[in-house]
Amino acid sequence: MVSAWRWAAGPARLAALAVLLPATAHAHLVTTGLGPLYDGIGHLLLSPDDLVPVVAMALLAGLSGKAASRWALFVLPLAWVVGGLAGDRLHGPLPRGTPAGVSFLVLGILVATGRRLPPALVAVLAAALGLVHGWLNGVTLAVAGRDALGLAGIAVAAFVLVALMAAAVVSLRPPWTRFAVRVAGSWIAATGLLLLGWTLSGRG
Repeated sequence: MVSAWRWAAGPARLAALAVLLPATAHAHLVTTGLGPLYDGIGHLLLSPDDLVPVVAMALLAGLSGKAASRWALFVLPLAWVVGGLAGDRLHGPLPRGTPAGVSFLVLGILVATGRRLPPALVAVLAAALGLVHGWLNGVTLAVAGRDALGLAGIAVAAFVLVALMAAAVVSLRPPWTRFAVRVAGSWIAATGLLLLGWTLSGRG
């Protein structure tokens, strides 16, 4: 059990350090030089504010079973595109840090508890995550004058991540492996708490 804790805690510490860097992932977009679709893929994979909540959502869906994982797999990317298009067209405020901190904290706590949630609740959480983070990405695209096709790249990357990670968690059988997933959730939640504190203190 101690080895499982150490195994899960190492990557979580790296994620925490990346998230607490002064820059905010929603304030910039990744440019790959390969077009807006690949820019979107690169943005999700290189932006901890978006990447870690997607990973947490995948872990939560996997812990909740196959049906919940299927709901998350399709609802999250769709909601991300819908929220992104709304943000791109309607614009609006671009808060710094708070949405990411809340996503980290809520999803991290749910993963850490290890409870099997109903598929409908997992779908609601996936929709909320996609709409909020999609909105922020959409506003960023509009402000930067970038092609909204980048949202499709983000959705594709989210789909692949959820598919791979949720399937991996669903297939876990030894108790220590599921415990390791819960430890990872606790670190995500702790990072969210630190991020919220950093933001509310005026430093974020």
